[in-house]
Amino acid sequence: MYWICSFGVLLGRLCLSAIFILAGIGKLMDYEGTMQYMKAKGFTLIPLFLISAALLEIIAGLLLVIGFKTRWAATLLILFLIPTTIIFHDFWTSDPSMYQTKLNDFFRNVAIIGGLLYVLCSGAGKCSFDVCCCKTKP
Repeated sequence: MYWICSFGVLLGRLCLSAIFILAGIGKLMDYEGTMQYMKAKGFTLIPLFLISAALLEIIAGLLLVIGFKTRWAATLLILFLIPTTIIFHDFWTSDPSMYQTKLNDFFRNVAIIGGLLYVLCSGAGKCSFDVCCCKTKP
């Protein structure tokens, strides 16, 4: 039964990390579209924020995958997601046609934050770089 829990923690990390890695790559692949979206939200210094956000998502996502400095990666992603969720998924200001979509996106991010909080509190688990190579306790 114990190996199932270790595998489950690894699988959970992989699921969480996929969201961020794909989002970061998506921002870079649709650079112009993402810039326009950020401009519509009133951002300045868009290239700086866009590149920083994409790199954070990709690097922290990869750290989650391999289980290296997992608590740090989860912390950075939580700190990134809180303002991002409030700014980009503001269902309370949206028109009725977008209300449900924005509400779903908002609470999807809240659920992701919950998963990251779990990783932050419990660590990477036994199937991780930290435990295998750095001799950190799971």
